[in-house]
Amino acid sequence: MANILMVVSGADSLTMRDGSEHPTGYWAEELVVSHQMLVNAGHTVHIATPSGVKPTVDQVSLAAESAGGQERADGFRNYIDAIDAELSAPLVLADVDPGSYDAVVMPGGHGPMADLFQDADLGRVLVAADKAGKVIAPFCHGPAGLLSAKASDGSYAFAGRRLTVFTDEEELNGGTGPNTPWFVEEVLKDNGAVVENGAAWGSNVVRDGNLISGQNPQSSEDVAKEVIKALAE
Repeated sequence: MANILMVVSGADSLTMRDGSEHPTGYWAEELVVSHQMLVNAGHTVHIATPSGVKPTVDQVSLAAESAGGQERADGFRNYIDAIDAELSAPLVLADVDPGSYDAVVMPGGHGPMADLFQDADLGRVLVAADKAGKVIAPFCHGPAGLLSAKASDGSYAFAGRRLTVFTDEEELNGGTGPNTPWFVEEVLKDNGAVVENGAAWGSNVVRDGNLISGQNPQSSEDVAKEVIKALAE
């Protein structure tokens, strides 16, 4: 079975376009669904954050209307409680040896837009994992973390790669709206990524070799399935 590194944002707020602070963190469905499915498939998952801080769940993601009903919201909350020991003592991203892992999984929430997008330690891990052909699987806002990956000449390491991400349309109409400080889809394209998005709020997974990405929270289960499939190949 595989060893999987799950990189989670350590941010609890995002500075908006107007300078205000917007509470954020990781999106419950994305972390819970991917973690649970990977563990249930027999894999070992280690959670890592910048500086080893305990990640914060975005409280909006635990609301019934965001989770897809009260039962699902309760299920997410119960799972988060069940893995609290892991969440409370994550690995320090700077200390991670990418050679110890077969895959890097990055759930979203708006947190990655506040820290992971420019985290040099994450960039180091991603570049090494990509060179080794390890599975890299960011989804929703998780692909913001890919922006941290710079090649030795300073260029974007994932330029020319096919991927998907939370769309500008989804951000404007169901995310943080026009006050969003920057749009992940737009910036990934500006850096040379080939973004292949599907219909808003529908599951969409794009695989480009070892890079597996998902568009939104609705893609969480399908991303995990594709990671499990890739690890079995």
